[in-house]
Amino acid sequence: MAASEETLTNVGTAGLEASGGTQSAASVNVGQIERWASAVGGGALALYGITRGSLGGVALALVGAALVQRGYSGHCNLYEALGYNSTGGAGLRNSENVSVPAERGIKVEHSVTINRSPEELYDFWSNFENLPTFMNHLEAVHITGDNRWHWVAKGPAGTRVEWDAEVYNQKPNELIAWRTLEGADVASAGSVRFEPAGARGTTVRVSLKYDPPGGALGAAVARLFGENPEQQISEDLRRFKQLMETGEVTTTEGQPSGRTASAGQ
Repeated sequence: MAASEETLTNVGTAGLEASGGTQSAASVNVGQIERWASAVGGGALALYGITRGSLGGVALALVGAALVQRGYSGHCNLYEALGYNSTGGAGLRNSENVSVPAERGIKVEHSVTINRSPEELYDFWSNFENLPTFMNHLEAVHITGDNRWHWVAKGPAGTRVEWDAEVYNQKPNELIAWRTLEGADVASAGSVRFEPAGARGTTVRVSLKYDPPGGALGAAVARLFGENPEQQISEDLRRFKQLMETGEVTTTEGQPSGRTASAGQ
């Protein structure tokens, strides 16, 4: 219930986006991809909330309705207050390479020490097709061109999120940095560093900054479905450590996850 109350507070802060009617071109400040994501995600959330038949379900349904309205109207009161526009006139999608502005988005950073060399860990991670073996929220990653990859992830309420990204900075055995390209459902940028840790092996440090559909409200909605990025990265790194040190990832119950791989892949 606490999460629902917090979400309702966020809705009150952001406003229910727009109240009916067709928005004029001047008042549309939400990009097309973001509008689509808000409408689809909001509809799924509203349906889920209604089927719960509880006070918490009502709260979820209200949040879902707000997201649907946001997608339909293309207007966000919070964006208006911040002077931000994601339709292409300003903001995230002005160029093919998308970076999250310093004043926007959510930043997450976690690290883990793994008893393997930087070379072994770098070789495994640099092939992004290996990432779904320990990142449970990823369905697949495929190379599409020179330093470019297509990502497919699991979204809230059974939805899927897809985007294209490029590796724009790479130092063998030290650093891999990537960022989403224009048209991504979620604009993000991230990096992984491999820092020698002496006899203990290597410290793997992941930094991620992303701007979810609906901004802070979208992030709050995602958390209701267990899609907390801070927890995700922490658990991903724990599974990466297991995989590289033992050759397999185990569940919390101690049973094999079905995903096994060797560090030499």
